[in-house]
Amino acid sequence: MDSVRSAFPAKFAHPRSMPTRFLPAIHTTASSYKNPFPNRPLPQSYSLPWMPSTYYKTAAIKPTLAPLAKSSQGISAGEKLPSLSTTTTVFTCYTPEDWYKSNGTNCRESEASQKNAERLRAHTSRLIDDKYRQTKKTQVESTRNLGVRANDIAFWKSELRHELDEVIGETNALTDVKTRLERALAESEAPLQVAQECLLHREKRMGIDLVRDNVEEQLLTEVDVIRSCREKMQQFLDKAKAQILSNRAAQHKLEKDLANKQVAHRIDDRCHHLMNTSHGISYYRGVEQVDATISVPESWAKFTNDNILRSQSQRAASAKLRGDIENLLPVTASEMRRQFNTVNVAFTKRIAEMADAKRKTQTHLAKTLQEIFRMERNIEAIQKAIRDQGPPLKVAQTRLDERTRRPNMELCRDTAQLRLVNEVRDIGETVQTLQQQLRDSEDALQMLVRAKAVLQHDLAVKANSLFIDQEKCMGMRKTFPSTARLLAPI
Repeated sequence: MDSVRSAFPAKFAHPRSMPTRFLPAIHTTASSYKNPFPNRPLPQSYSLPWMPSTYYKTAAIKPTLAPLAKSSQGISAGEKLPSLSTTTTVFTCYTPEDWYKSNGTNCRESEASQKNAERLRAHTSRLIDDKYRQTKKTQVESTRNLGVRANDIAFWKSELRHELDEVIGETNALTDVKTRLERALAESEAPLQVAQECLLHREKRMGIDLVRDNVEEQLLTEVDVIRSCREKMQQFLDKAKAQILSNRAAQHKLEKDLANKQVAHRIDDRCHHLMNTSHGISYYRGVEQVDATISVPESWAKFTNDNILRSQSQRAASAKLRGDIENLLPVTASEMRRQFNTVNVAFTKRIAEMADAKRKTQTHLAKTLQEIFRMERNIEAIQKAIRDQGPPLKVAQTRLDERTRRPNMELCRDTAQLRLVNEVRDIGETVQTLQQQLRDSEDALQMLVRAKAVLQHDLAVKANSLFIDQEKCMGMRKTFPSTARLLAPI
């Protein structure tokens, strides 16, 4: 019966009833009882599909009986049912025991199939529930892990953002200090040029005033102090530039890490909020076999932690350097200002000394000129006195000459003669004395004139030195920058 049901699935599900006279004789069923129908395999089209919906569709078809001629179309001659005229030779009659036995077998097989199907349904239901719970649990764990991961990324994002703000602020502060240092370095150029120009101007002093005095010593010291301060500022300026580059390198790493964290946080947060009913979910076959990871949680956290530690290290070095520069600026400004004041005091003292020397020289020159004038008057008086001795000498010599013409015994060495002789001698001695005095006076006058020339030259030298120190040097030193300009913030 199964083979027939397979060969004629729907039309012969309920075969047509036959009169009992068409059943074969009992004795003829013995040979055909064991195999009443030929064993034919099920056609491929009648095998149950794997999807239950197809099974239900097939089972929903209502079988109908078609005419024998129509139903036999497409069946080979060997597979067709025998005609009624040959029934007695094709069909085999069964006994009631066979009928009951067949019914019982069918019922038992049906009950066994039903129990097996029921057990299978129960097992399938339990399997579906277990797999659903397992899938749900796995999905909940994955969601929880994604949430934990998103929280970890958010934590490191906040740490990176905080450290990024700190390092940016420190870089800006160091940049401001560097700008102040550059301005202080530029401001110190003018005092150095002033000190060097003062030394050059003082080389133009003349004579005895070209001396290595305290002013020149202090000027040389000022040049050394300013150069030393400028060297320190230049060294710290180079360090500040290098530190700013290091800060910006650390800042770049933080920004890059933060950008990656933001992208990863956005992706993981979206994955965390994905549900079975979310839009955009799809199948990606083989994606679980793709391993594009390059880090583990420990190395991932260590990478960000190293970036933060590197930034903190650079920030600490930057803060220390900034503090050193903040301390350097007032120290260098104080040193330069102190030496500037020392030089000014030395200049003031030296100017006072030169002014006093000039004043004394002027006094001596005035006295010398006055003495020269007096000496010239004295020389004139001596010369007049010498000239005044001429007439008396002429008179006395004339008298003596006239008395030599006295005759004979009249040539007496009388008192008048003696007196005239003494008078001539006295006048001669007086003239000689006056001439010696004239020579001495002329020598003294020459010395006075020479002293006057020396004093005048010395006065010119003092005036030149005083002009250099007071007008040129001190005039330039009024442009020295104040401490406020060296230390004032930007």
